[in-house]
Amino acid sequence: MASDTKAEPRWLDVPTPDVHLRALSWGPDDAPIALCLHGFPDTAHGWRKVAPKLVDAGWRVVAPFMRGYAPSSTSTDGSYHVGALMDDALRVLEAAGPTGRDVLVGHDWGAIAGSGLAAMPDSPFRKAVIMSVPPAGAFRPLGQVPDAGRLAAQLPRQLLRSWYIMFFQLPFLPERSASWVVPRLWRQWSPSYAADEDVALVLDAIGAPDNWRAALGYYRATIRGSKPPPRYADLHDHWLSPLRLPTLYLHGSDDGCASADYTRWVEPSLPAGSRAEIVDGGGHFMQLDRPDDVARRIVDFIGAGTSAS
Repeated sequence: MASDTKAEPRWLDVPTPDVHLRALSWGPDDAPIALCLHGFPDTAHGWRKVAPKLVDAGWRVVAPFMRGYAPSSTSTDGSYHVGALMDDALRVLEAAGPTGRDVLVGHDWGAIAGSGLAAMPDSPFRKAVIMSVPPAGAFRPLGQVPDAGRLAAQLPRQLLRSWYIMFFQLPFLPERSASWVVPRLWRQWSPSYAADEDVALVLDAIGAPDNWRAALGYYRATIRGSKPPPRYADLHDHWLSPLRLPTLYLHGSDDGCASADYTRWVEPSLPAGSRAEIVDGGGHFMQLDRPDDVARRIVDFIGAGTSAS
């Protein structure tokens, strides 16, 4: 299916009881959906280089701004739990019009929510693509993880890379840090990418105090182990579970957020029909710094939308 790769995306509005979500949509309304979930610190615009290539392969790309990221709203009940992110994704799919042939693509926090959706026994998706953040289920139960000594050796360096997570748990200081944390993380995580445009897009989405607190809320809800509201509790239970859907796991070789070495533990944990691949030269935001390579790998795994079965 041919498409104008320069076409501007359309807007999709998805009201829910807790948030009002806005999503970008590329491609024809009758094509199967590739639901693309972004992470931190990023926006739905982060899919702009990959989306036209998926549309050319017969897919409709729908990319919501995650809760708290303008123009989506903040949460009325203050929930930034993984179960809430999963619920948002399902509501966006429902609003877009599920086809029974739809797939999920998740990066960073979108990968965490995507792993939960790929672990559901009744997931509405056919396949999943998980990028840059390993599924938590690959490391559970911890006592049975193969080559545990080698995994433990990764931890000191990972703790240094993850300094921001602990920083976000502090009172007061993190709330004033958006202007320097966002550009610093982009420089560290995708060192070969000129990120000025994307940093500006991110600050437009979460630079305001309420939105920045929402972005911090993802990390605070997870690290502090708070319980999600009852409406999200059942979904939330899945995000630590083994994946059930055939899954493509992608990790950039130059990712400054998390080492590509984790792929060795992810691959054996994936279900039948899955694979794990390292994108050579890719940083954390490889959908932007290696869009052609990433899009090719995704299409090779999910197939052509027009002939999906």
